[in-house]
Amino acid sequence: MKKTVIVAVVCALLLGGCAGMTYTEQRVLSGGALGASSGALIGWAAGSPAVGAAVGGVAGMAGGFVYDRYEKLRGRP
Repeated sequence: MKKTVIVAVVCALLLGGCAGMTYTEQRVLSGGALGASSGALIGWAAGSPAVGAAVGGVAGMAGGFVYDRYEKLRGRP
């Protein structure tokens, strides 16, 4: 029960903290989260999930930033 409450509070804080972010910040953050999670899975299979998460997070953040620039060139927010 205690673990469920802690997870619920952390999720609420994370979601509430993203409310005032710009589109660029949202895209970079979501790219970093996706990259870190997939990098951790790949790193786990290769034997080093922490390194995989770090590399995947950086690559995901870069991908999110590039995607944001692409969307802005197309005239979208």
